[in-house]
Formats: sequence, C-alpha cells, structure tokens
Amino acid sequence: MLPPSTALKIQTMKHLLIVAHAPSPNTLRLREAAARGAGHEDIENVAVTVKAPLEAGPEDVMACDAILLGTTENLGYMSGALKDFFDRTYYPVLEEKQGLPCALYIRAGHDGTGTRRAVETIVTGLRWTWVQDPLVLRGDWQEAFEGQVEELGMYLAAGLDAGVI
Repeated sequence: MLPPSTALKIQTMKHLLIVAHAPSPNTLRLREAAARGAGHEDIENVAVTVKAPLEAGPEDVMACDAILLGTTENLGYMSGALKDFFDRTYYPVLEEKQGLPCALYIRAGHDGTGTRRAVETIVTGLRWTWVQDPLVLRGDWQEAFEGQVEELGMYLAAGLDAGVI
C-alpha cells in the first residue's frame, strides 16, 4: 500500500503534451525551451511529454490534460508535420477532448498570419480552449524567442498545477 501522500500525488498528477515541429537547430531550441519551462522545479504535479508531430497520435491527446503546439510557418501555413498530426488525431479525439486547454507558438519568418489562422480553425473545430493568444515569433531569429517559449511552457504547466486550467 502506498503512503497517503504518494497516493494523493498519483491522483492529482496532470499531463501536459507538447507537440512541436523542430526541423532546425533553432526550432529544436524552442521545443526544448517549452519543455524546460513546463518542467520548472516549482511545478510539482505535472508530467510533461514532448513529441514531434509525426510521433504523436490520438492516444497522446487522450492522455493529456493540456496541449502546447509548436510549428514553423511554411509557405504561409503550418508545417506539414503538424497538419499530419491534426489529420490523424482530429476525429479520434473530437468528442472526448472538447475543452482541452491549449496554447500555440509559431516560428514565423514572415508574419505568421496564415499559419495562425489555419491552426485556430482546426482548434475551433476540435472545440479546444485557448489559454492565451498564440505566440508568434516573427522575422529573423532572436535569442529572446527561446525565453518567450520557455515562459509559455511554464505558464501552461503552472496553470495545470494550480488547477486554474
């Protein structure tokens, strides 16, 4: 039998899923920053799973309590990998995961408008709940992007930990 404190911890553990496309060293840094923020030492009751879009599936979405999406802007649209993730998971999770808290970051070489609109359209169809406006990292690479994505990961995980999302 587990000690009471351990049993309570098992019951209250939340799961954050990070699904982010990282085709370059800089976008890999962003995905790692999201995970680092979500795994902040002050966040005690959140388990974090990080997957590339082509590795994540409906079972991952079904097992999570919130999701953080990350994509590059490709020809004014989300990455093909994230689109594939949505294609494979949309119908299997549609009824069961309505209201799922979500957030998004976009690494946009231009303005990110088309990418944002495309992801927002799919998320609206899924009836997921935005916890904040999408973070669009525009233009040439800036070191500050990494900190912004780390903060986003921490914000989402801290909200889960506190029970406010």
